[in-house]
Amino acid sequence: MAHRALVIAMLPAIGLRVLAVLGFPPSILFYGDSFAFLREELTPGTTRPSGYSLFLALLRPAHSLTLVTVLQHLLGLALAVAVYALLRRRGLPGWGATLLVTPLLYDEFLVLLEHMIMADAIFIVLITAAIALLVWRVTPATAAVGGALLGLAGITRTVGLPLLILTAGYLLIRRYGWRPLVALLVAGAIPLGAYATWMKVEKGKFGLTEADGNFLWSRTMSFADCGVIKPPERLAVLCPNMPVEQRPYPPYWLWESFSPLLKVPGAANRNQLAGEFARQAILAQPVDYLGAVATDLTQLLRWERTGAEEKTPYKLPTSERPLSESVRGVAESYESGPAATRVVEPFAGWLRAYQRFGYVPFPLLMLALGGALVAALVRRRWDALLPGLAALALVASPPFLAAFDVRYVIPAIPLICLAVGLTLGGSREGDQAAKRERETLNVA
Repeated sequence: MAHRALVIAMLPAIGLRVLAVLGFPPSILFYGDSFAFLREELTPGTTRPSGYSLFLALLRPAHSLTLVTVLQHLLGLALAVAVYALLRRRGLPGWGATLLVTPLLYDEFLVLLEHMIMADAIFIVLITAAIALLVWRVTPATAAVGGALLGLAGITRTVGLPLLILTAGYLLIRRYGWRPLVALLVAGAIPLGAYATWMKVEKGKFGLTEADGNFLWSRTMSFADCGVIKPPERLAVLCPNMPVEQRPYPPYWLWESFSPLLKVPGAANRNQLAGEFARQAILAQPVDYLGAVATDLTQLLRWERTGAEEKTPYKLPTSERPLSESVRGVAESYESGPAATRVVEPFAGWLRAYQRFGYVPFPLLMLALGGALVAALVRRRWDALLPGLAALALVASPPFLAAFDVRYVIPAIPLICLAVGLTLGGSREGDQAAKRERETLNVA
């Protein structure tokens, strides 16, 4: 059987997801993002876009969080199969392509995100499917589908927006012609424009969120010195009131009671003032800003994702946690019944044990990414540059715009695997096919 290696690898991967469904029914809820996504009233999100809420709304009539997580698990498995099929098409043997999609099948964090009521699993599927489709073949039709997927990714997580621009640049530099480029941009603009219009109708301004300035401001709390920045009086209220060495990690400044951000009334006004302060802080202290970013990026050198004693929301729960009164109604309305995460042994314990070692350490992941980018240039595997650069953008941008979070690195894993596979696969046939496509499109 030509795909025996993949079939053998899929069986334990399916088993891991069955353990998640059996061990942590009906889903794992992320406090408090999950409840914002689950609200019955559909409105544009303040701190995050509501694309995932639209996905959940489509499934709401079933009143089953289990259905949501099972679909997310199936999409994760399907994504691994799609990447495998593309790598086989590019000449890799079955065992080689299977080896390269192993992280997609077995990484504990991907399994965790698939089982969470969070936007990440859907975001990963959207961006990887779009990039893989355009690596496979560039035509006006595939460019339009890829653009639409990236547009949907942008209203699911705003970090997806640069990928649309990056992909457009790829088509332009590789001279695929104007038709695929226009198809990509128009199709990508449709969901983004529709969402921004919805935001205008609901909240009076075009945009995807009302928090981009807040997040950038929280980034500057790692170093901001108002004695150096000298902000005007209307921004001075946002100055941090504790020494740099005592300041907590940037995300805490977004919601904790000590944050001066909470003193500013009105979500839109707060976001605008925070953005202005952040830009002034970065211009006044560029070296400190880059130093804070570099410090965050050193987290990619950690072998362990989370230490044994480290507090993190990304560990599978060991005990059941009742829902607070403020969010219980939201979750139970969606589930039409009890919605708190249950912990069912021994299945939960087996998956928790796997979580301690079932992942690709970040240093190896970054080594693979760097190697793929270098090899793509040396071997002239230009198609490998698209997933490689997209992965790099996903990994590097959060520390510049907010802060490092281990969760933000995970969407890059499928793209890194794809980039590595494309550098190893046969290039001549793929390059000739791409050349023929470009010639055909230019003639047309």
